[in-house]
Amino acid sequence: MKIVQYAERGNPVDVVKVLEVDAPSAGPGEVVLDVLASPINPSDVLTVTGDYGILPPLPAYCGNEGVGRVASLGEGVEDIAVGQQVFLPVGAGTWRQQITAKAAEIVPVPPGTDPLQMAMLTINPPTAYLMLRDFVRLEPGDWVIQNASNSGVGRYVIQLAAAQGAKSINIVRRAELADELKAMGADAVVVEGPGMSKEVREITGGAPVKLGLDAIGGDSTLALGDCLTDDGVVVNYGLLSGEPCKLSSAATIFHDVTLRGFWLARWFRNAPIGERMAVVTEIAGRIATGELVAAVDSTYDLDHISDALARSMAGSRDGKVLVTPNGPIDSQV
Repeated sequence: MKIVQYAERGNPVDVVKVLEVDAPSAGPGEVVLDVLASPINPSDVLTVTGDYGILPPLPAYCGNEGVGRVASLGEGVEDIAVGQQVFLPVGAGTWRQQITAKAAEIVPVPPGTDPLQMAMLTINPPTAYLMLRDFVRLEPGDWVIQNASNSGVGRYVIQLAAAQGAKSINIVRRAELADELKAMGADAVVVEGPGMSKEVREITGGAPVKLGLDAIGGDSTLALGDCLTDDGVVVNYGLLSGEPCKLSSAATIFHDVTLRGFWLARWFRNAPIGERMAVVTEIAGRIATGELVAAVDSTYDLDHISDALARSMAGSRDGKVLVTPNGPIDSQV
């Protein structure tokens, strides 16, 4: 079978290679899965370049989430059927044609749902869901503000906030994104720049803004923090600028704004399996009903993985790039 590997860190287009290896077999309590689809996330790219928070030893395999179809069962496996669609193990190197998984940790994909949408479920949507849930108690009508609003996580934040009745202010760098984000449920879209905090106060009418979600770092964190009100919390979950997070003295001293961090890998490591499955199952239900939708830019097979990586890093793309190791899959959205 084919599998994607890299033996050195650097530009993913240059260092990622496709290898032919022996197909896996299912041991006791395991299943073998045919990989249907797996997205290329920013964390995948940063891991290959060596800029992510945790780096695997080399050589390493690429891919951290996706959807597969059960191909074979190991000894003692019950209640799982060959042909059933399930979520791939998180962080297991999913850009490959087949992968083994522990049967006890398998989470089924809701029947009749779009595998491309489900393939993007286990990283971006839980990140958005948990940041909205775990740092500030948001009641209907409360405001949340975020940067990188056009990102995968940002778009899920917009949809999840609207679903719970919260209002979102969405910072962008291109004004032409406003109509598209508002159509998804964004209450307000502002262009990052001088005077942004005043514009935010005008939008909210002075109402509290207690939660800010930051994927960028640097001066963008600073600008976001200045938009929060007393006892606000900035939750940093990314470093797209490559710069450390900043908060102004006005935010920290006069408004007691605090900075927290969120890393989904740590949450998965520490949360009991029952809680992990509950979060994934709830989000899967929302995707199944169409409440949560992510744009798909394109799909690529493993023979064109360099093209897929180049496209995923292009600023002009419209949605997520996915790898489909066993052939193309039609999206149902």
